[in-house]
Amino acid sequence: MSFLKDESNGYIQHKNINGYDFTVMYRPTDLLVEQELENSNDNKQVKQLREQYGEYLYFNLSISKNNKELLSSIPKDLSQFSGLVNQLTFEMDSKVCLLNLQKDTIQLLDFVYPRLYGMSNSTTMMFIYQKEIRKMNTEYLIFSLKDFGLSTGRQQFKFKTNNILNQPKINFSKNN
Repeated sequence: MSFLKDESNGYIQHKNINGYDFTVMYRPTDLLVEQELENSNDNKQVKQLREQYGEYLYFNLSISKNNKELLSSIPKDLSQFSGLVNQLTFEMDSKVCLLNLQKDTIQLLDFVYPRLYGMSNSTTMMFIYQKEIRKMNTEYLIFSLKDFGLSTGRQQFKFKTNNILNQPKINFSKNN
């Protein structure tokens, strides 16, 4: 995780726009595998999980204001709160897209917004895309976020395709 959080490695990007902190992180397959293993290093299970998760691209988008979740820092009334909850829960598929340099859209399969009820310092969502980049012949993928009422404009984050195709792997062997 410390390797991924080092911006110079190309797996995470940060921006601060009008007091909002945006972070987009590409989540390599082995990070998801490790979370699923539950302290087991069974080689068969590792291989199975790598195959399962390896077909997709995973990006986390985190947004905060004043080091708080959006729902804890923005809404001024119940109507604004309800509108933001609805957007985060049901409408982010129309606010976020993944593009190649030719502006072709990579299919979004799903997104997940877990409500943490003020227990986190940011609102974090995971976006899952079809892994079609080998066919695209593109140097970068662009994670694009439309403004959804924050007055921050469209934000774009570029990730090198080569980093994603050659993502780091965790050594799951039992040799400790």
